Amino acid sequence: MINTTPKFQRPLPSRSEPVSNPEYWTKALELYDEKKYKESLIEVIRYINPELLDSCDTSSDIVLKKGQGSAHLILKITDSVFHVSAPFLKITPETNRTALLRKVAEINFTPLMLSQIKFDNDFLQFEYCADVELCHPHKIYEVLYEIALHADDYDDEFVERYGADFIQEPEVTPLSKEEIEVVNKQIDSIFEEYKKFTEAFKEKRREDFQWDIILISIMKIGIMPYTNGTLRTDLAEYINNMLNSQIDFKFRIDKGVNFMNKLMETDRSEILKDMYHADKFISLKWRSSVEILQDEMKKVEEIVQDYLKDKNNFALSYFLQVTFLRILYYFNLDDNHKNLIYNELESVSGMDKDKAATKLVALYSNFLKGELKAPQSKKKGLFSRLFG
Repeated sequence: MINTTPKFQRPLPSRSEPVSNPEYWTKALELYDEKKYKESLIEVIRYINPELLDSCDTSSDIVLKKGQGSAHLILKITDSVFHVSAPFLKITPETNRTALLRKVAEINFTPLMLSQIKFDNDFLQFEYCADVELCHPHKIYEVLYEIALHADDYDDEFVERYGADFIQEPEVTPLSKEEIEVVNKQIDSIFEEYKKFTEAFKEKRREDFQWDIILISIMKIGIMPYTNGTLRTDLAEYINNMLNSQIDFKFRIDKGVNFMNKLMETDRSEILKDMYHADKFISLKWRSSVEILQDEMKKVEEIVQDYLKDKNNFALSYFLQVTFLRILYYFNLDDNHKNLIYNELESVSGMDKDKAATKLVALYSNFLKGELKAPQSKKKGLFSRLFG
């Protein structure tokens, strides 16, 4: 078993992940330079999510309301002012008020850089306001990303940890019965694979590959577009830490093992509580393009070449699995690029390390060279696509 690759099953598709169009961004920059500030802001919004303004009259004042996970963003643009808010939470008699407000003060200092959490009459909301001439596209993108990310991150945590209450119930769509069945099978498979490979690595005294199987396992859950709430926040923390070379390697593995053990011991209903479809004002993933993905592959080219030179197909197959899962996790890919990775990861599932390495290197080379044409595939039903 240790000479084969972990299995992979593509997640169910996203219902609401916005895909940015760089043409809008270029236009936003040009309009800002021409001092057409409101028009520039409109193009920034179109860049972030082209569908947001579909039913909006942009010739007058603009008011938009859109969900972001369990949070909501309210956007107002006039000829003179840009304003965005995210009504956050309310303090109740059951709330640990002192601890919550201490945490709010901490967040306002860091990680928030542009927006702030405002407190008024027991209500909390993220807010940013500026004259339109001060709203450079780069700044506005960062403001909206910052509010969307942290409003969605902290609301569930504040409700669970400090006893705060939602101002309004999150507008989310539960997974269907069929989807829950698929997701349960995916999670079962991830946990089973993790246990088997962990035991095999210990038996063969190859604990250094524990890092790989931890990261592969948590990223498989992290790339599920219906992973939300506290689970998404926890996964993001551990994925970022596992990839942080500034943290001691052994420490990362120990923390990762503890996290995986805790996750596997968690009642499945608690995990599924954070699995649902939710609106997205803005994608929290980085924009991608052929050139951007080429740059990502160039960053690891030396490592790939070293493994090839040493004919270390075992390490190479694991390294490239981690690389492609990292691309899926961090980047907002178009369907073509996403399916290229999904298809190959499924193709090498459970495959001998030598054959898997050969196939993954071929895909890596295509990304490196920018040759990213997706093959035609036959349409299949939901279960046959995932398990057939």
